[in-house]
Amino acid sequence: MSSKQGGKAKPLKQPKADKKEYDETDLANIQKKRDEEKALKELRAKASQKGSFGGSGLKKSGKK
Repeated sequence: MSSKQGGKAKPLKQPKADKKEYDETDLANIQKKRDEEKALKELRAKASQKGSFGGSGLKKSGKK
């Protein structure tokens, strides 16, 4: 006795969200946020190229 429905049931599709109407202040804030994210991404890329800050990483003390 096998049933046609097997495995995990697919979730129902949700209706698409309506496009929002933005005024100039909203557009300016969105653009500013994108610019900040872009700048952070560039800084992260630069930092990853240079390596660690101290050069040798964590310093370990010698035996006492």
